Amino acid sequence: MVKDKMKAAFHTLGCKVNQYDTQAMRERFEQAGYETVEFNEKADVYVVNTCTVTGTGDKKSMQTIRRCHRLNPDAHIVVTGCLAQRAADELTMPGVRLVLGTQRRAEVVELLEEAIRKDCTLIKVETLRQAPFEHLMVHANEGHTRATMKIQEGCDRWCTYCIIPSVRGPIRSRPIDEIIEEAQSLVEVGFKEVVLTGIHLTSYGRELKNGTTLLDAIRAVHDIEGVERIRLGSLEPVIVTEAFVEGIQALPKVCHQFHLALQSGSDTVLARMHRRYTSGEYLKACALLREAFDDCALTTDVMTGFPGETEEEFAQTKDTCTRAGFARMHVFPYSEREGTKAALMEGSVPRHIREERARDLIALGHELEKTALEARIGKEEEVLIEELNDAGEGVGYDGGYMRVQVPNGQPGSIVRVVITGAENGELRGEIRL
Repeated sequence: MVKDKMKAAFHTLGCKVNQYDTQAMRERFEQAGYETVEFNEKADVYVVNTCTVTGTGDKKSMQTIRRCHRLNPDAHIVVTGCLAQRAADELTMPGVRLVLGTQRRAEVVELLEEAIRKDCTLIKVETLRQAPFEHLMVHANEGHTRATMKIQEGCDRWCTYCIIPSVRGPIRSRPIDEIIEEAQSLVEVGFKEVVLTGIHLTSYGRELKNGTTLLDAIRAVHDIEGVERIRLGSLEPVIVTEAFVEGIQALPKVCHQFHLALQSGSDTVLARMHRRYTSGEYLKACALLREAFDDCALTTDVMTGFPGETEEEFAQTKDTCTRAGFARMHVFPYSEREGTKAALMEGSVPRHIREERARDLIALGHELEKTALEARIGKEEEVLIEELNDAGEGVGYDGGYMRVQVPNGQPGSIVRVVITGAENGELRGEIRL
């Protein structure tokens, strides 16, 4: 194999953790002498990082693998990620040379080349019961403005609808010194914003049993010269205590956008889901953040049609969402996952009702987003310009993760902007002179 002539392409499905893992694998291929190309190009190697959170994730993952084979029937396909961990034997499809779960991604090049030498399909899916934190590292990400950094892996919450604990394993936290090392390397190549993410970020440090918490990781990144903004990935509302909020208040680099997973606004549904809070406790967390930060933006995930969900329970969810006043909502209908407790529950909601309720919530989400955007008009915001649009205007995001168009904005710069309008889900602003 002449690696300097081999082209590799990558496709990620699912969450920001998967995006991070893909970038780490991309860098492994580049270090080994491969040329990386866009996914829609003809390549010698395709790496598909799969998702299995929902049935849609499974379907899209399988479709993507078939598309790789169509793009180049002679290509070597690597299938990795959560679906590979859960259903490896189902993924030995035409062209697939390596099936890799949610461990050993650092060895992806060596394992692929072993499979090619042996002219076989290798399945390298490890048991996760005692899995360590996998020491991946990235040096590039999403252009040269914002970088995602994985600091936590695994989950032990076992919500009744969720397959993730079985495909990601127990909670593991990245050592603080490794977090500092990677953040420093990202700053050196020009990144200004670091997004801290994990499978269950709220659990960071819990298994260490030495008092280390997520605040310690945030502080470590905050102290690095050159990091100008820190954004947090998805959090559980239980982390929002007075102590946590006071800790964030002392860290001015932390963006005041908080993604608090709701899933349902009905207490009875939350109990069936085995979530560890009530709607009242959730709203209290929202209130704590809003009291602390005038520019607070709250985003969330909400599921419709969980087994047994009644019209009354759905109405309670709509009421909770309205009272929370989300800036953005990710809404999706419940999807059965084999191997979860919810898949065996009685009271399955017909799919058309799940989808109808999802559309209803999406419409509410658009109304709430419009209100949140319009509330920004007249205010000053710091905007990190990430790119130029077709009209040559700068486009970036403020601290609330709201997209802002800024005439004369230059990619890579953080500018003070006066918000002048809101339209089509975006803000417009002018650089403060």
